[in-house]
This record gives sequence, structure tokens and C-alpha cells, in this order.
Amino acid sequence: MAEHPAYPVGLRLAGRKVVVLGAGQVAQRRLPALIAAGAAVTLVSPEATPSVEAMADAGEITWVRRPYQDGDLTDAWYALIATSDPDANSAASAEAERHRVWCVRSDDADQATAWTPATGHSEGVTVAVLTTDARGRDPRHTAAIRDAVVEGLRDGTLVAPHHRTRHAGVALVGGGPGDPDLITVRGRRLLAEADVVIADRLGPRDLLAELPPHVEVIDAAKIPYGRYMAQEAINNALIEHAKQGKSVVRLKGGDPYVFGRGMEEVQALAEAGIPCTVVPGISSSISVPSAAGIPVTHRGVAHEFTVVSGHVAPDDARSLADWPSLAKLTGTLVILMGVDKIGQIAETLVAHGKSPDTPVALVQEGTTAAQRRVDATLATVAEVVRTEDVKPPAVIVIGEVVNVGPHPSAGEAPAPSAGEAPARSAGDAPA
Repeated sequence: MAEHPAYPVGLRLAGRKVVVLGAGQVAQRRLPALIAAGAAVTLVSPEATPSVEAMADAGEITWVRRPYQDGDLTDAWYALIATSDPDANSAASAEAERHRVWCVRSDDADQATAWTPATGHSEGVTVAVLTTDARGRDPRHTAAIRDAVVEGLRDGTLVAPHHRTRHAGVALVGGGPGDPDLITVRGRRLLAEADVVIADRLGPRDLLAELPPHVEVIDAAKIPYGRYMAQEAINNALIEHAKQGKSVVRLKGGDPYVFGRGMEEVQALAEAGIPCTVVPGISSSISVPSAAGIPVTHRGVAHEFTVVSGHVAPDDARSLADWPSLAKLTGTLVILMGVDKIGQIAETLVAHGKSPDTPVALVQEGTTAAQRRVDATLATVAEVVRTEDVKPPAVIVIGEVVNVGPHPSAGEAPAPSAGEAPARSAGDAPA
């Protein structure tokens, strides 16, 4: 006669007595989930691992420091039997049967009245996987299925949009420096659930190709401006679509708050009464140098790094940077949006005391298959940019950290992600 499959159910254990017998590695793995479920956990064991002992010391569980005794499962709702004594495990299992307590046994699943599924969590959802064929029970197989489902939900490759609990609004998502694999898990999931995506030209464009056909993708650079300035038009587009009850993602390069005008959009949405979620992104100011083999800090070389916008020249009245003070810093300067102004920036830094021999690296199209690194000094960088035809977007690193690591050859690029076409670098810049 074939064995009947287990009936899956979710136990609500908050405030209810749960008994755990044994305090080894099995208990150490299972206790956090029981604590998170709000269970009133009583642990019975003469000894415990340091991690389990710390849970007891913190008051998260009650620890009875002795071996199992008959009667320990009285009034329990659920029991986890995981001692190293087979006789104690059998006796406890028999007690659980008498008292009708659901019990899991780590040493003999066939003698248990409950099985622990392989579980994972993603955005308010618990995924639990159980083997239905007892003859082919394979914990590694069920764990692999769980991992595949959870990972798909997290990164958006397994699309499961919300329906009843879905809310209209806007998510400002930092897309990272260019490689589509470098967007955050949360950002990718929100992108997969969007009705409308308003994207910057510097966002990770390859991700847009993965969106379902019904998603409206709007290039922020092509929004009709009319009597509005560019940013005002983008703000209005976000508000209009959100007011239509749609889920809107504003996909930006890098991080929304690093020269990305993210707060301007948040403020406009708040004034319009539109809920907004901000999802941080990996900033190109750190990630692009890293991809080119340059640490922005290094022990004994740089104890600080400063990120500066170079979109206006140092002598421009609109510039808010204190260039004389920046020239006196001994750490690393990272310049974003400064390719066409680097000559003036270098002259200003040298005029205020920076050595003309200070190393400079320009990393164009960072983290993408088109990435290339060009090296110079403050004295030569203007000419090098011209002769090497360095184009935006590029991140500029100034300081001794440029020479810390091994130098890749000019034009060397990282390997693109499998199956992905080259993308443009996403510097943290205004639209």
C-alpha cells in the first residue's frame, strides 16, 4: 500500500508552548524560525552550542538544563526532537503520540508525526517544499527547489505580481552602475511588478528587455517638456501615471540620491500625495573604480574619499564645491560627470597645491562589456582625454589609490554576464 503524502499546513505558534529536545546543530538551525514565529520555546538539554546558549541568555528561549524526562511535552503544541540519544528520542516521540503533539524527529523522519519542509522567505511570502514520495526523500533536492523559487521571486525572474495587496504608487529604484546583475534584489522585483517604467538613459537598459509586453516603458529623455523644465516634466509624468492607479518604477542609474535628483522627485510626489518607495542602488562612485581594479580607500594610502560633481567647471558661479579645500585633501577624489571639465578641474587642483604628478584614472562605461580604463596624471589628463577620445559616462579617480592594484591594459573590459549584450554605464547623474 502506497504511503499517503503529508498534508501541508502552516502552524501559528505565537504564544504557544513548543518543546525542543537537544541543543546541537539541528536545534541551532531550527530555533530562530520558532522564535520568529513567536513560539514560547522550552529547550530541554544538558548542554548547548554557543549560539543556542546565547539565545537562552538573551531570554528568547527557556532552557531546562537536563536530559529529557517523561512529561516534558505536557501542554505542548509542537515538539522538535533532536537529541543524540536514540532511546530518549523514541520515548519522547511516544509521549508526543499519547498527548497528540505534532512532533518532528531529526534522527528518524518515518517515526515522526510531522516533517519540516525546506522553507524560504521573499517579500511577505513563505515558500515551503516537502517531498511527497517517501521512498525517494531527498532533502537536498527539496532545498534546491526552494532556493530556485525563492531566488526567482527575489530577483524578478519568477514573476508573481500582487493582486489583492498591490498598491499604486512610485518606486525610485537605483539601477546600479550599468551591469544588469548589479541592481538590488528588491529593485529587480519591483521592476518585474511595474505597470509603467520611466527610465534614465544611464539606467541598466538590458533589464527593460525582460519586462512583460504590457509594461509601458518611457524614456525620460523623450518626455515632452513643453513649458516645463526637464525635471518638472518627469515629476509630472510620475504623478500622472500613479494617479491612474498604476505601479510606477522610476529606474535611475547608480543610486537615486547620489547626483540623481531623487529627492526632488520624492518631494514632488509627497506634495501630490503619492506614496513613494526609495530603493538604494550601487553607486558608480565606488563600484566603477572597483570594477577597474581601483580601491577608493586602501590602508596606508587613503583614509578618506570624496565624491564631487564635475558637471560645472570650478570657476563657474553655480559650483558648490570648495576646490581649494579639495586640493589639500590627502585622500581620494572621485569625480562624476566631469569628462568635459577635467582639464579645468586638474588645473584648479594643481593651482591650489595638488602635485601635477598625482595619478588619475578615467573609467569609461564602467562594469559593462565596453568598459575601458585610461590612466594619466593631473598634468597630462586633459591631453590624454583628447587623444584617447574618452567619452561620458566615465568615472574619474584622482589619488595614489590609482596605482595600488595591478594595471589592466587600456580597453580591457570585464566579462559580460551570460547572455547579456553590452550596456551603458550608469553613473549617478541627473536625468
